Amino acid sequence: MSLPNKVPHLMTLADLTAPQIRKLVAHSHHLKRRSEPWLLPNIPGAKKKNLRLPPQSLFGKTIALLFSKRSTRTRLAAETSAELLGGKALFLGKEDIQLGVNESVRDSARVIGGMCQGIFARVGEHSEIEELAEHSPVPVLNALSSYWHPTQILADLLTLHENAHRFDKTKPAGVLSELPPLTVAYVGDSANVLHDMLVTYPRLGHKLRVASPPQYRAPEAVWKRVEELGCDKDIWWGEDPKEAVKGADVVVTDTWISMGQEAEKAERLQAFQGYQVTEQLCKEGGANPDWTFLHCLPRKPDEVDDEVFYGPRSLVFPEADNRKWTIMAVFESLFGRWSLDGPPGAKETYDKPQKGESSEK
Repeated sequence: MSLPNKVPHLMTLADLTAPQIRKLVAHSHHLKRRSEPWLLPNIPGAKKKNLRLPPQSLFGKTIALLFSKRSTRTRLAAETSAELLGGKALFLGKEDIQLGVNESVRDSARVIGGMCQGIFARVGEHSEIEELAEHSPVPVLNALSSYWHPTQILADLLTLHENAHRFDKTKPAGVLSELPPLTVAYVGDSANVLHDMLVTYPRLGHKLRVASPPQYRAPEAVWKRVEELGCDKDIWWGEDPKEAVKGADVVVTDTWISMGQEAEKAERLQAFQGYQVTEQLCKEGGANPDWTFLHCLPRKPDEVDDEVFYGPRSLVFPEADNRKWTIMAVFESLFGRWSLDGPPGAKETYDKPQKGESSEK
């Protein structure tokens, strides 16, 4: 079979259609359910039902993890999911290779792509990953850049769909269900996590309410993508965090001081005073009584207090776990099959337990 004429890449969820995003979320859930039995302890006498390997689409293949920034969840998810798909993840930190020292991005992309079958890159400026993709002979996936963080939002969506019963009591727990239209509030800095939310949630039928200080708004290039996709009509943006959480079903925040912004710490902490997510903030702002909390981690107490972060509203650790399954789905699709349309016959959602599954987690 001949390869596609154009190498596929994924820089942001703005690159995908809404059906493609839904299929990736559903495929993540499917891979999660198929893989979990393999990861259980080998207890003598225990029976593992319907034990089938996940697709071995990376068998014999190597994925380069080209990381110029620190990582916990993204690196762990990449290395463990590549293993489940039959492949190998090769970590290449900034001290490990010649990139940026004695070799250009263009030359590095060609060399890495000549020996590996995919590049998962965590970079600084978004232009770096665009240059990698321009010259790579194999697919490039954005693991995080200054503008975008697509795999994080896929994990957030998987987590919300798996917890649809929190927003619609008629939905069963423990399965992937359709979400009702949600109001999602984001309180904090306009950074890469929010940017992929802006180009994704409105296209899936949800509304966004964002609060940030005026000097911390989305860059022009990001907002242009928002407008091109027609997402701006379902986004409210203001300065008051209490106004932002009005009617919110989900409240989200992120770090106020991203990697590389440490010199701005004092200035940023001053600018974001009053933005800490608390029960009091959300009650005074009029969030829905059963609102749910998300955070991509790592978290600092300035951003959200312990009562919310460790309380029953919080889905932060299931959200972190789901980084593995959504990255696995993108690896299987982009690096294994060179397609983001989902496997043949893929559904956009899984509304009932799959064969052999319980409806309980």
